[in-house]
Amino acid sequence: MGERFSRRSPRWRPFASATLSLESQRYAVRALRAAFTWLVDVRYLAGNPWKAVNDPKIVQRETAMQIHRALPADLWRRLRSELDKRCSEEGVSKAGVQWRIVRAALLLMGDSGLRREEAADAQRAKLRVSIYGTLERPVWELTVIGKRNKERTVPVSVATLEALQAHWSDRGRDFMVPTDLLNPSAPLLSPVAIPRTLASQVKHHQRSNEGEQGYSADGINRLISRMLTIIVETMDDLSLDERVILGSVNAHAMRHTFGTQSVADEVPVDVVQKVLGHASLQTTSIYVQAEKKRVLEEVAAYYARRADSGAGSRN
Repeated sequence: MGERFSRRSPRWRPFASATLSLESQRYAVRALRAAFTWLVDVRYLAGNPWKAVNDPKIVQRETAMQIHRALPADLWRRLRSELDKRCSEEGVSKAGVQWRIVRAALLLMGDSGLRREEAADAQRAKLRVSIYGTLERPVWELTVIGKRNKERTVPVSVATLEALQAHWSDRGRDFMVPTDLLNPSAPLLSPVAIPRTLASQVKHHQRSNEGEQGYSADGINRLISRMLTIIVETMDDLSLDERVILGSVNAHAMRHTFGTQSVADEVPVDVVQKVLGHASLQTTSIYVQAEKKRVLEEVAAYYARRADSGAGSRN
């Protein structure tokens, strides 16, 4: 309910406040209209006054997604190599266990384009060998529940499978056994050491009876941010710009990394759309536009270098 405020307080006039964006105003109006519609439906009110209130007009932004946080291809490759190195060097220590969880989570999102909520809810029973692979080259696929409660199936890379196997080994589980009779919905990602906070203890106190509990979406995000901060501070051969990029990376940035890298590698846009679960091809085309922009910028820089080199030789 919150703290009480005087009727003269600007908190009673949120739509008159310059700090509330048009997007937020439109969202508030729609939420209020929906609430009053329900009140009318259950006959608590005779009419809905918000029907007479129009939505504020806003400019639809062409690029609402913050895809600039996606990792460049070279930095993504080097990060993966650094994660492999740390997972190996730390061995069976607590730090090694944490690095292997982070590696599995990053690859699951960076190679399969999952949202952090989808990665948190992903189940082992939903990961299987696809019928479209071969004995020499099997293809794995994972079925997840995405936005708007829509089910979709995404490919899973060999590197992701190997990372998940290592994580499951830390959990004392056999990853190649697809289901567990005691817990058929075993999560792909699960904490190995439970924090001593009250909330964590309450959530995981029934592990032994009901099987393992997975991460929350926020939990995965916090873990990734914490471990990437360590990498930013300790990884060798990182430029200042690269440290800034890694320092701003969150879990969702790995989904954007998949989008930008797959488009750059000339994966058909409709295929990228299906993997990412976009309702509209126009949303996926943002990655195409970003890649086109990057190509033009790189070529422009190349032209500039050639011009400078030519000017120097003439002098």
